[in-house]
Order: sequence, then structure tokens, then C-alpha cells
Amino acid sequence: MKQRSLIAKMVLLPCSKLYGGVTYMRNKFFDWKVLKEVGFDVPVITVGNIAVGGTGKTPHVEYLVGAFRRNRKVAVLSRGYRRNTKGFIIAGRTSTPRDIGDESYQIYHKFKGEVTVAVCEDRVFGIRELMRLDPGLEMIILDDAFQHRYVKPAVSIVITEYNHPLSEDRMLPYGRLREPARGINRADIVIVAKCPAGMTPWDYRSVINDYNLFPSQHLFFSHYAYQPLQPVFPDVATSVPYLDWLSSGDSILAVAGIGNPRPFVRHLKSFGAKVKVDIFADHHQYNKKDIEYLLERYKSLKGKQRIIVTTEKDAVRLAANPYFPHELKAVSYYLPIQVEFENPGGEQPLETVIEKALSNSSVIKV
Repeated sequence: MKQRSLIAKMVLLPCSKLYGGVTYMRNKFFDWKVLKEVGFDVPVITVGNIAVGGTGKTPHVEYLVGAFRRNRKVAVLSRGYRRNTKGFIIAGRTSTPRDIGDESYQIYHKFKGEVTVAVCEDRVFGIRELMRLDPGLEMIILDDAFQHRYVKPAVSIVITEYNHPLSEDRMLPYGRLREPARGINRADIVIVAKCPAGMTPWDYRSVINDYNLFPSQHLFFSHYAYQPLQPVFPDVATSVPYLDWLSSGDSILAVAGIGNPRPFVRHLKSFGAKVKVDIFADHHQYNKKDIEYLLERYKSLKGKQRIIVTTEKDAVRLAANPYFPHELKAVSYYLPIQVEFENPGGEQPLETVIEKALSNSSVIKV
């Protein structure tokens, strides 16, 4: 194992250095104005990360939408990762995860179509289309766009994971970083997500010292608050169990195809039931063979109560899956999550910081 690790390091580390050099020069070209950023009359907020993997961008985008849609007309634009379409598409009642991507589909349905959700590979074109179609827009949130520097944001937000500090990571492909860690200096706001319960003042101070942000930057801490189970198929669900109703004589089949399923699995295992776990790749599109496998796994569960629990992002893919059998629909649930923020240093609420940044924004329109 050590020899294999050494060989991987010898092969991947030079590739990481090369990739780091390329991304460094790309950012420099933007800093030197060789590559041009485009500003817009509508405030644009970018939400992204420095490292690949499940840092929790989508729940934080949903938090922002929920916070600002009461006072502003908001749109969300993403590239629609893993969709089977191309170009600019606005989410509608007939859209599917394959049309617009599972995350955009989830956001559209969570807010019941009350906010505009669109996808486009070219963010500049996508923003212009949104503004053309709805001149009354007052805010556009770009999902997964921190490295998309052709758009000049009014506010840029970077999300990192508590358990994966940037200072301990390396560039792709040896590590998980999309760009050198110092790229975080471009962010107006940094959110350390998925913080554990019971953090001490020393824990907070350790993170603050590790990131060592500029005085103009703002650092926030967030965690997931898991909500009661919801049926994946509401039309066929008879009743919805609470996790704390389950006992050691009951069983859960945990199904997850997200970037970091560990917190999800850990939460399910904190209750009394036996938990079997099936992990798939992030954004996995479940095929007929996968569904047949899940059916067999469910049949192998023991206990009085046997249920399937999946993530919110997986639920939108499973609900639209034509191969999902009726036998499983009545026992399939998803675990919603809600982002909550800590306030160890008396920092103003995130919404207040963003509003102040927008009022002081000097984005140059071109």
C-alpha cells in the first residue's frame, strides 16, 4: 500500500504542480485585465468553492434564495451539471433532472417555481438572457461559479468544509483543489460549512487563524440541521415515520449519490435502527440495473419497519426514474437539510453583510 501511495505521489504530484501553474496564470490574466470580466446592472452573487467535492453549495444557494426572495426578485443560474441538454434553458413544470440537472431541478421545486431557475454553460450569455426575458430581476445567484471569472460579481462567496481545510490540501489531481488555496483571497465571504456540534471557542479561533483572511473579508460558520423525513413519492406514501421512532428491530437502506455522504450516513446511524449503506458517485443517474439492485437490497432488510432513506438531491433523480418499482415507492423517503449559521464572534447576519456589500458595490458595466 505504501509503495502504491508513493508511486501515485510521484505520478500525480508533478501533474498537480502543472495544473496549479496553469490556473495561477489564468487568474493572473484576469488580474492584469488580459481576460475581461463582464459586469451587469443586476447584482450578481457567485457561490462556489476552491476544492472539488460536496462542500454544500446547493443548500447554501437555497438559503440565499430563501433569505432574499421576500424583498427582491431573484433568479438562480447554474451550468446544469450532468444534464443531457445544451444551451440556455429556464426550468418549468415539465422540466426533468436530465433537462436541467438535479440541483437546478431541486431548487426549482423546493421554491415551487416562485423564483426563476435557469441553466447555461456560458454564464455571461445566461445572465443576459435572464435580464432580457425579465427586466425586473433584482438579483442573480450563480451556482458553482467562483472560478468563472468572466462574470464580475457584486459579491463572491466561497464555501469550504470544516473537515477539509484548504491548508492541508493539494492541487488536482493529487489533491482536491481546483486552484491554489490563495485564490480564496478573491472571495468577499468565506463560509466554513458542515461544522460539528459542540465547537469550542478554541475550535473557532483555530479555523480563523488557519484561514487568516483579510480584514475586508467575512468568515461564517454553518452546519446542517436535518429536517423530518419526507416521502419521495407523496402520492403513494401512507404515513411518514420519524427516525427517532425506529428501534434496533427496524432497518434503513441508506442510498446516496452526493459528493460527501458521510454526514448523511452518520446522522442515520445515530438512531436505533440497523443501517445498510449504498453509495453511488456524485450526480449518479440511476439506471434499470441500479434500481433492480436497490430492490434486492431492500428485500434483504430485516425488521418490523423497513424503509429506504436517500438525500434530497438523490430524491429528485429517483422520483423521475421510470424504473422505480411501486413496491419501493411507499417506503422511500428523503432527508431534507437546512443550513444554519453559527455566530461565535458577533458577526452580523450573512444577509446583512451581503446587503451592505451590494450597496457599496462598484461593479463596472461593459
